[in-house]
Amino acid sequence: MFKLNRKMPAAQFIRFNLIGLLNTAIDFVLFTLFIWLGVYYLLAQILAYGAGMANSFLLNNRYTFNKGQAAVPGTNEWKKRLRFAAWNGIVLGISLLLLAALTKLFSMDDVLAKVIVTIVTVGINFYGSRKWVFVQQQAN
Repeated sequence: MFKLNRKMPAAQFIRFNLIGLLNTAIDFVLFTLFIWLGVYYLLAQILAYGAGMANSFLLNNRYTFNKGQAAVPGTNEWKKRLRFAAWNGIVLGISLLLLAALTKLFSMDDVLAKVIVTIVTVGINFYGSRKWVFVQQQAN
């Protein structure tokens, strides 16, 4: 069977997006559930995105950017977690701004706006994850 080289950007992008489909499903289902329950759409976005983000870190850290090995706790691991949280905070901010713009300025349905925002933020998230969050540290 053909095996993708984990260091190849295309292979990583495919793996990132497969995991992203699961993250997006978690995010989208929870967002829709929260909206159905009457939760304010921006709070629903924060909660749902947070759940998808936790899943993303666990799976991408192990399977997309670390060659299938469990992460070894240590200084670099904490730095990676902080970078992950910071980057996803930035992407969350972008998603909140876009969501608010689409729903308020363009009177778009909350769920349709969520679909568009998700499409836009996928590429942004991959780029930052590959170039900054999960960058391999050089041995000293």
